[in-house]
Amino acid sequence: MVKKPAPEQQIVPLEVIERRIYLIREHKVMLDSDLAELYQVETFNLNKAVKRNLDRFPQDFMFQLTREEANVLRFQIGMSKPSGRGGRRYLPYAFTEQGVAMLSSVLNSSRAVQVNIAIMRTFARLRHILATHRDLAAKLEAMEKKYDKQFKVVFDVLRQLTERPPVRKKGPMGFIASPKKK
Repeated sequence: MVKKPAPEQQIVPLEVIERRIYLIREHKVMLDSDLAELYQVETFNLNKAVKRNLDRFPQDFMFQLTREEANVLRFQIGMSKPSGRGGRRYLPYAFTEQGVAMLSSVLNSSRAVQVNIAIMRTFARLRHILATHRDLAAKLEAMEKKYDKQFKVVFDVLRQLTERPPVRKKGPMGFIASPKKK
């Protein structure tokens, strides 16, 4: 069980972080703008720090969203327009759990360290919930084999509640840096 710190010790409530974790390309990720808000830095400065340290962010740590993925997110979570006043001028970056952990070595502030601790606790909590969900599904399957057909309807409903929707395959994941100009 993941131990939850006392509310007065939390720099950011875990529930706030949970709402900012998205499933993109079959990975749980956080967007650069959400991370920047939690760290209390500008998104531009967060991305600039990352780009100065690209060797710390391989493809499985960070990737840039496609235009289609960004459009889907814009409708789901209300991101700003991609162009015009106040909108983003580039596609957002998504950081996996490992990428978020690496951010603490790039952003050298005490707040960044504390926020990273809270984010890591949130990812651990989500893993625990998913593991519990899998255990429940296995127990349900064992019970279904044990009991006769009269409970078939009950087991069918329970299975529907515990199954995840099918996951669509997406394109390759990764960040490709443009060549440096001399």
